[in-house]
Amino acid sequence: MIQLESVSKRYLTKKALNGISFQIEPGHIIGLIGSNGSGKSTTLKLISGLIRPTRGTVLVDGEIANRRICSKVSYLSELDSYYSFFTVKETVDFYEQTFSDFNRKKAEEMLDFMKLDRNQKVKHLSKGNRGRLKIVAALARDVPYILMDEPLSGLDPMVRQSIVRSLISFIDLEKQTVVLTTHELQEIEPLLDTVILIKNGEILDVKSVEEIRSTENLSLVDWMVKEYGN
Repeated sequence: MIQLESVSKRYLTKKALNGISFQIEPGHIIGLIGSNGSGKSTTLKLISGLIRPTRGTVLVDGEIANRRICSKVSYLSELDSYYSFFTVKETVDFYEQTFSDFNRKKAEEMLDFMKLDRNQKVKHLSKGNRGRLKIVAALARDVPYILMDEPLSGLDPMVRQSIVRSLISFIDLEKQTVVLTTHELQEIEPLLDTVILIKNGEILDVKSVEEIRSTENLSLVDWMVKEYGN
C-alpha cells in the first residue's frame, strides 16, 4: 500500500504540494491527473523516494519512502536518462546488471513486441522508440510498484497505442500496482481504475473511473474540465 499523510513539498519559495493525503491499495492502475505544474510529478518523486517531503509522511508498504525502497519501486521519468552511445541491447544489459529484479526474459519479449532494433544506438532512436525503450526498462523490473511520469508525452498516436497495449500485456496486477501521470487521458482512460485529481498542489477529488462513467455519464476529460471549473 502507498500512503501519503498531510504531505507538503516546497522548493525554495514555491509550494508544489499543500497537505495532500491519499492511499493506494495494491493491484490497481491509478492516474494522477491535473494541469501542468499541479504537483503530479512531485508526488511521483516523493513516492519513489527520490525527494523528501517538507512536511508529512510518505509510506510504501509501511516504510518511509526514501532511496532504500528502490527495490520495491520502478520509476520512469519524463526525461531521457540513457547513455546515448549505448545500443538498445547494451541499455538492457545495463539495467540487468544494475537491478537484481530485472526480468531479462520479459525485456526480450517487450523488445520484440515494441519492434526495437537491439543493435541501434540510443542516440539514433526516434523519440517514439526512445519512449518504447523507457517502457521496456520500467516494466521489465519485477517490483510491486511501477511509477510512470508522462509515459505517452510527445509521442504520436501509433506509438501511444503500442505503449498502452504493452501496459495491458506486461503488467501483472495480481502482483503489481501502477501509478502514472498523463495528459493523454483519452488513450489511457480504459486502463485506469481510479484517478486522483490535483490542482495547485491540492487534491480536488479521488474517484473510480467506472463511477465517473456510470454515475456522472462523463468521459475522464469532460469530468476533469468540470471539476477544474467548479
